[in-house]
Amino acid sequence: MKTKADPKTWDSQLFRRILKIAKPHLNLLIYGIVLTIFLAFLSPLRPYIIGKLVGEYVRLLDERSLFFGALLVVGILIIESIMLVTLSYISSDLGQRVVKDLRDKLFNHITQLKLRYFDQKPIGMLVTRSVSDMETIADVFSQGLLVILGDLLKLTGVLSFMFYINWRLTLIVLIPIPVLLISTTIFKKAIKSSFQDVRKQISVLNSFVQEHITGMNIVQIFSREKVESNKFSKINEAHKKAHIKGIMAYSIFFPVVETLSATSVAFLVLFSVWSISYGGVDYGTVTTEMMSFILYISMLFRPIRMLADRFNTLQMGMVGSSRVFELLDSQEYIFQNNAFNLDGFKGNIKFENVFFSYDQKEPVFNGLSFEVKAGQTVAIVGPTGAGKTSLINLISRYYEFQKGRIKLDELDIRDIDLNILRSKIAVVLQEVFLFNTSILENITIGDKNISRQEVINAAKKVGVHEFINQLPNGYDFKVKERGGLLSSGQRQIIAFLRAYVYKPQLLILDEATSSIDSFSEEYIQNATIEITKSRTSIIIAHRLSTIQNADAILVMNKGIIVEKGTHNELLKQKGQYYDLYQNQFIANINKE
Repeated sequence: MKTKADPKTWDSQLFRRILKIAKPHLNLLIYGIVLTIFLAFLSPLRPYIIGKLVGEYVRLLDERSLFFGALLVVGILIIESIMLVTLSYISSDLGQRVVKDLRDKLFNHITQLKLRYFDQKPIGMLVTRSVSDMETIADVFSQGLLVILGDLLKLTGVLSFMFYINWRLTLIVLIPIPVLLISTTIFKKAIKSSFQDVRKQISVLNSFVQEHITGMNIVQIFSREKVESNKFSKINEAHKKAHIKGIMAYSIFFPVVETLSATSVAFLVLFSVWSISYGGVDYGTVTTEMMSFILYISMLFRPIRMLADRFNTLQMGMVGSSRVFELLDSQEYIFQNNAFNLDGFKGNIKFENVFFSYDQKEPVFNGLSFEVKAGQTVAIVGPTGAGKTSLINLISRYYEFQKGRIKLDELDIRDIDLNILRSKIAVVLQEVFLFNTSILENITIGDKNISRQEVINAAKKVGVHEFINQLPNGYDFKVKERGGLLSSGQRQIIAFLRAYVYKPQLLILDEATSSIDSFSEEYIQNATIEITKSRTSIIIAHRLSTIQNADAILVMNKGIIVEKGTHNELLKQKGQYYDLYQNQFIANINKE
């Protein structure tokens, strides 16, 4: 079921969908509804009893009846208070349970999306959907649905008691209500527009802040602090104005409600005076009715005033949920065809006439074909934009190709279970991402099947155990966000070890040695030799000196393989590889 964008058409459908996600917690919803109904008809009893106490027992000085009547009112208040606390807890608990379930579902959905989706959507927007938009859905249950039901039932109960006591006086008191309803409708529309604008501005604000904090080094390197601060100031100003629109609506609406409430009391007093003077009604009856009706007017206007606010809380939840469901309804995930297992994967890879484009316009590959035999180490080189990294994206199914076939051991990768496929492949990227946790947890990625001793043994084989032990707390050293406490070379070492402990059948190194320091180069060269043993390896190389021992080297240019051979064979051909090698050789001499 997809959520449509037009509010006029999707409100009822969206509301049913929100209720559907609460189905696993139906018992809490039922408890809340029962308490709401009970409270709605218990609360109007108090004004009726208080009116009787003042109008009859006080006037007659009936102390005994007055004492027991007061105890009854206090008892009702205590019961109401207990039930209100219970209802508040239940509704909040229900809201948080629903949001927890929905947030789990959303995050799981986000992890299944194609990388192309993240290329097109700001990360800040996704954060907003997962966090603040979710909280508005919690408000639907904690401050919206049950509270609105309670206010409507309370209004029904109050009006029933008022008409029972004096229907003429009730009609007099209700004269300002049409004006109140019109004001409420106008307020509801204004605040709805404001809420939609606020949600939009929060998303823009989150995206800007997330992007600029992540890229703060670029901002400072190019002295863009003042320029970016001015941009932020404009976005922040738009956010402020969106909030002020809502505040202005509240500042006008609430005084109008208070004025109308006072007008109802004035009509009550005037009618009561007229009843005593000209209507032949005795003083005791008027006193009883006045006392009850003053309390009822407060109970009548407050729910109506709050209903507008509650409906807008509900509307804000609808707006937030429409954004969340829009993301949940996204079909930008990889489809599974047959989902075969990949038992006994040997490591053969074959591209057969593969056509691929990121945007369906500019082709990256236009009929690419090549083969990597099991156990081979194949290097891919070429200028920037040649399509080297795109090969990795297709083999791991981060992106989908449009035509042709990619086969692993004669199985089309689109027929292989995605989780199984990626479990057979380890990728070491040029830009290593480390989580804000220990080195050990960054290596295992939280996999409980990989023991600490296995990691240590792997580190010794790769030759990085000594390096890790030299860090404070060794394998328990916290690398902070994005591995900020480590150098690029040290992060690369951790990435190599991470790939090694997962024992992949296919290893891919994406320019993994292009930005390392001299201290780390020896470690990584040794690690490369160790982890490529007895497994199919594809190395996308920037430093040609690191791939001279590869079984084969593919030279790419504009998505086409223009040369193929060993290091020595390609040098003898004196083609593009020869030119690349000569340029790097001369550049290294000049550096020295």
